[in-house]
Amino acid sequence: MTLSTSLSAQERNLNDSIVFAPHITVHYAYQFPGGDLAKRFGANSAVGADFYIKNRKNYFFGGEFNFLYGNKVTEPGLLTNLMTDQGEIIDLEGKPAELLIQQRGWTATLNVGKVFPVFGPNQNSGLLLRGGVGYIQHKIRIEQQINDLPFLRDEYLKGYDRLTNGLLFNQFVGYYHMSSNRLVNFVVGFEAYQGFTAGRRDFNFDTQTVDNDPRFDLLLGFKAGWIIHFYRRQGPEFYYD
Repeated sequence: MTLSTSLSAQERNLNDSIVFAPHITVHYAYQFPGGDLAKRFGANSAVGADFYIKNRKNYFFGGEFNFLYGNKVTEPGLLTNLMTDQGEIIDLEGKPAELLIQQRGWTATLNVGKVFPVFGPNQNSGLLLRGGVGYIQHKIRIEQQINDLPFLRDEYLKGYDRLTNGLLFNQFVGYYHMSSNRLVNFVVGFEAYQGFTAGRRDFNFDTQTVDNDPRFDLLLGFKAGWIIHFYRRQGPEFYYD
């Protein structure tokens, strides 16, 4: 009599066939801006999570969310109406203000894709092509450090934050790895975003202009993620000789 455990049955299933596998991924990306976005921000990071269903034909269906953050802001004219001739902003006590100026934003997309098992340990791994449509939003985050600046609080901040959002398209090409023993599952590759956006504030206090012209915002970066699958193991199999 020979006993085959559920794990060995699952390993044989992954090696020999394509399985139905819902999964979530926690991922990180480092991205470089292009188009109008490069005029406002430098390179940024993105952290997020996704949920996908991989069917038995290796097609993917699902969506993802990313939080964008960066430290380089190059927006022309930002806060110039508050600056002295020396380029400083003075608080209510007459002291030079210390401000933290950063990029913040997010993306949300619905995507479809497919794995082509041209390489990898089994028929569930290989070249992943994916694309989708969604929404992008970004703005300038202005944070006071130790100063009292009532003109940079609450509603007043909206006159400086350059809130922007709009339609988003994205594409991904990379490697999807689904190990036969379920222990090591990951995805790595390159991703591109194209945002058709516009400014959403009525008026910029510093430049004294309305900033609602159409924008074309680009992001291109490298993404890596760790995958947790939810596919069901097969039950124990028994063979009698």
